[in-house]
Amino acid sequence: MAYRILRPFGLLLLVLVLGLVTGCGGDDDAAATEDEKVEKVLSDIEERLEKEGPLVGLGEASPPPPDATEWETDFSKHLVPLAEFQSGGPPKDGIPAIDIPHFTAAKDVDWIEDREPLISVTVGNETRGYPLQILTWHEIANDELGGVPIAVTFCPLCNTAIVFDRRLGGDVLSFGTTGKLRESDLVMYDRETESWWQQFSGEALVGELAGEKLRQLPVRIVAWKDFRSEQPDGLILDKETGFSRDYGTNPYAGYDSIDSSPIFATRGDDDDRLPPKERVVYVEVGDEAFAVPFTSLVKERAIEIETGEGSVVVRWHPGVGSALDEASIAAGREVGAATVFLDGEPVPFSEPFWFAVAAFRPDIEIVDG
Repeated sequence: MAYRILRPFGLLLLVLVLGLVTGCGGDDDAAATEDEKVEKVLSDIEERLEKEGPLVGLGEASPPPPDATEWETDFSKHLVPLAEFQSGGPPKDGIPAIDIPHFTAAKDVDWIEDREPLISVTVGNETRGYPLQILTWHEIANDELGGVPIAVTFCPLCNTAIVFDRRLGGDVLSFGTTGKLRESDLVMYDRETESWWQQFSGEALVGELAGEKLRQLPVRIVAWKDFRSEQPDGLILDKETGFSRDYGTNPYAGYDSIDSSPIFATRGDDDDRLPPKERVVYVEVGDEAFAVPFTSLVKERAIEIETGEGSVVVRWHPGVGSALDEASIAAGREVGAATVFLDGEPVPFSEPFWFAVAAFRPDIEIVDG
């Protein structure tokens, strides 16, 4: 007997349908009308779907994105409804990752202004700097430092500068941009399986690798003058990226106005414990997570948090400008930056806007002194 499945909702829908016709009688008359009963159930489901939309979140019931044909992603595997991903505007790789980074010795760099922010990354005995004036335009740089393959990432919409170890099991992944956002945050993809990864958490949410998580490295945002002073022999990602971009300019001018809302809607937008664009230090220690507002950190200069894993000390450092303020990054107002240590050792953290933390960790504890 062939049933007309109107939409591919998979095993779950089939079980529901068969459950509805089971127990209606096992005699010849019931058997004769079984097809009619199944057809009626399917017709009713189709009618409901036309009114209410697809059953998002029920396995295959969550529909693939409109551009699914451009992907080799296994969309049947996902940890969140696919409807939560939205286009940020550019298509797949429309914001091109840097795959062949070139570097210049810090002492030879003359195109960065003193207060400009960059991501300082140290692995082993090697330190490199990745200017935000470049990463604002590329968002991902695939690199190798101290023998470790790394992905240096920056999401301008959430102000999240995060560096990941690209190794997963025995494989090394290479990352690009999907052109998608979730909670206004960058969604990356690995080129090996085309699984989709949330930059904020480093977790694969869609595809073959769904459920896997990348290891985050301890890094910090520093002013160019401080990096140059501390690391005169360090290397700086230079502007020879292979792409023509207006490096040094900020395409998001005025975006980090503290009371402004993000461009794209997010969950938790009614969490008014802090202004939407308040910068916070976001740190996870074991199963605990903390948000330290910059407004409090600037006043206190150092805030200590006792955790189940030990003592966390968050410090604020002046002299770092915002990359998301003025049209020229060099002219951005001073916002400072943080360092975070657990029992004297550096730990991973980020400096996102509050709205992103409220979306991803609504249960977060705010520590303001």
